[in-house]
Amino acid sequence: MNPERNSDRKYDVLCIGQAVIDCIIRGQEADRHRENVFRAERIELHIGGDAVNESIALTEMGCRARIACGVGPDSAGNLLRTELAQRGVNTDHITVMDTLVTPIAQLVVHQDGGRHSINSKATMLEGYIPDAEALEMDSARIVSFASLFRAPLDQARVVIRLMQAAREAGAVISADTKLPTFREIKMEELAPVWPLVDYIFPNEREAAYYTGFTGRELREEDFFEMTDIFRGYGIKNVVIKAGADGCYVNGQEGRFHLPALPVEVVDSTGAGDNFVAGFLTGVLRGEGLTECAERGRERASRCISRMGASG
Repeated sequence: MNPERNSDRKYDVLCIGQAVIDCIIRGQEADRHRENVFRAERIELHIGGDAVNESIALTEMGCRARIACGVGPDSAGNLLRTELAQRGVNTDHITVMDTLVTPIAQLVVHQDGGRHSINSKATMLEGYIPDAEALEMDSARIVSFASLFRAPLDQARVVIRLMQAAREAGAVISADTKLPTFREIKMEELAPVWPLVDYIFPNEREAAYYTGFTGRELREEDFFEMTDIFRGYGIKNVVIKAGADGCYVNGQEGRFHLPALPVEVVDSTGAGDNFVAGFLTGVLRGEGLTECAERGRERASRCISRMGASG
């Protein structure tokens, strides 16, 4: 799909996916004077979630972004909606449901910038299913499935319906993958819509998981073999985000490896989402894969040099 053909649309990107509050702890260590007490260099609250991070980054780069997500009628949901609106993201498609609790993620950031996270069952978003017709797919040049394999995009019938609607509306389709938590879709379950996907963005762990490479020490040839497997499903362009090792790209213009930019890593939270946002700005401009990937790594390098995904 050529995004220049639908340049007169109201929005550049519609981001569908998770919205959460991130409670980020950096530099946790035990207090040697007291048992069961820990100290931390910093503890901060940030709005987060893949759809949130992407939409904010896109807006900061001058794009017209709209978000579709589900939240509860609680203080966390109110914070998300208020801050997204203040950042210039269109929030008309945020669904507030009495039955939902807005997810809060606990993120522990290590001194090297790496992290681990804890997610609750609130991330399942039980009962929230985006309505393909209500989302006005034809209003966006790109539809980004920002949390593919996580709720609300962890049910095959939901993903298939939404992707088919996006393609019928003439939008470019982007998919940023996640590892499953409480529900899981097999790659084969989405066989009908993989050929509709223009760009997919797994990180190295997600790529290994969905292609059967988990447990291996990955080499460069393994990354390109994994991209071949994704392309074998009919996906047009595959970009594996490999953290400090940069990204591996395999698509309609060939394959290449682009190293990461050398920056001091403070917090890697949201780096992948910011990469995707940067990449999509290049897609909107009609640029090639190399230029898009360069935009992605530049945006990711800014993200990891500060706390939070949208600091």
